[in-house]
Amino acid sequence: MTDDYRTLNRANWDERAPMHFASPDYHVSRFLAQPDYLSEAVRFDLPLLGDLRGLRGVHLQCHIGTDTISLARLGARMTGLDFSSASLAQARSLARQTGAEVDFVEADVYDAVSALGAERFDLVFTGIGALCWLPSVDRWARTVAGLLRPGGHLFLREGHPMLWTLDEHITDRLTIGYPYFETSEPMVFSENTTYVETDGRLDQATTHEWNHGLGEIVSALLANGLTLTGLTEHRSVPWNALPGRMICNEHNEWRLIDHPERVPLSYTLRARKG
Repeated sequence: MTDDYRTLNRANWDERAPMHFASPDYHVSRFLAQPDYLSEAVRFDLPLLGDLRGLRGVHLQCHIGTDTISLARLGARMTGLDFSSASLAQARSLARQTGAEVDFVEADVYDAVSALGAERFDLVFTGIGALCWLPSVDRWARTVAGLLRPGGHLFLREGHPMLWTLDEHITDRLTIGYPYFETSEPMVFSENTTYVETDGRLDQATTHEWNHGLGEIVSALLANGLTLTGLTEHRSVPWNALPGRMICNEHNEWRLIDHPERVPLSYTLRARKG
């Protein structure tokens, strides 16, 4: 496995960052206007997050920092880490404009322990749409374990691996078109659009992505010394993942129009080290 996927994916995210910052779907204006505003993703997770006051937390693959700043607004002392310098430029700008005391560090997620230090954090947070960019979920779990102090927690909300298998281009039925399990070679996509409302088009359109089965994710965490403390599957996801087959609810979560009980769309996983 070469590191070519990092170069391609970083170029893609560098180009997305200013588009996302300007998109109404990231609600930057509300962050600026409302000191207590939280991202929709974090608000969805509030019943499971628990009390974050005083916790030292790190948000892996933090992108433009809206979830990171939301966690800081809930009382955690947050650090955000991402490999995209353009994303971090937007995150630092938002933190500066909102007065959020958040550190943002540029590094690949697999280098997080060397970049941030071992066993420094009470909380590792990974938000939705992150794991698909990583070729090895075991290496990710090893990184999480390395960052957490004994007794520290992982909080993960992700798109469900069953959702990632569905071919979004077939609109009259649910059709499995992509792998469920982790593969040695990536899925290669070339899409000049992104997942939020924007008029821009991407020039750096090629990405390399991987799916990871739910059992693979849980097994990787167990193998690296974490204990599962919660696993909740959801019938919704915070973007229109299957155009033409989904409807948006009042919380800006998308679910299947017909028989939403057929397939989980996202999940929340919690685990403790030691």
